[in-house]
Amino acid sequence: MEKRIQLEKMGRTPDKIKELNLDNCRSTSIVGLTDDFKNLESLSLINVGLTSLKGFPSLPNLIKLELSDNRISGGLNVLKDSAKLTHLNLSGNKIRDIETIEPLKQFKHLKNLDLFNNEVTSVENYREKVFKLLPSLKYLDGFDQDEKEAEDSDVEDDEVNGNDSDDEEGIEGIDEDELEEEEEIGLNAVYKKHLDEESEGDDYDGVEDEEDEDDDDELGEEEEEAEGEVQDEEDGEEEEATPRGKKRKHDDDAAADGEATN
Repeated sequence: MEKRIQLEKMGRTPDKIKELNLDNCRSTSIVGLTDDFKNLESLSLINVGLTSLKGFPSLPNLIKLELSDNRISGGLNVLKDSAKLTHLNLSGNKIRDIETIEPLKQFKHLKNLDLFNNEVTSVENYREKVFKLLPSLKYLDGFDQDEKEAEDSDVEDDEVNGNDSDDEEGIEGIDEDELEEEEEIGLNAVYKKHLDEESEGDDYDGVEDEEDEDDDDELGEEEEEAEGEVQDEEDGEEEEATPRGKKRKHDDDAAADGEATN
């Protein structure tokens, strides 16, 4: 246990530590945990193998203590210096009778006690006797006196830390119709933004199409001009070829006439 405590400290001094988890570090008694942890608020010693709480230090600011799945059968009076204790889990231990938990009467702020899987739960009128013994108790083994299941642990922790239900009342004070209207407005805004983005995308594609068409027109004009130039050259060649042919024919006729005269 001492080595585990040193690891959990992580170089911090004991008075700076508010939460300490020593679950599963095997030890039959409390070793290495001293009064120097005076600001400790939450201590967990689940499945350690404790047979007693001998050596338990004075922890005046302790609020939550987890001791489930050990072999503790008594000696709860050693917790007397932890007057602020509100949550105590002793489930899965060796507590057999109501007299064993009588030392818990001194804890005026104890709200949640868990004795599940202890022999004491088989005592006749067990729940009635425990609630009578501990007037401050709100939940026993996860249920209140009316057999109503305990609230979620997170909610209980918020209450312990002084967080009231103002936030919940604020939420309840909002009209549901107003919330739905705000949600619809939000969805409409998102939908409109999506449409605007699509419209902008279409316009951009249109500009690209126009540019492509302009490029195609320019290419078409260049091709037509090139074809025109080729046609003009061919026409010129034909025009030149025709006069030459007529001249040769005229010269041949003139020569033939001369020979005939001779």
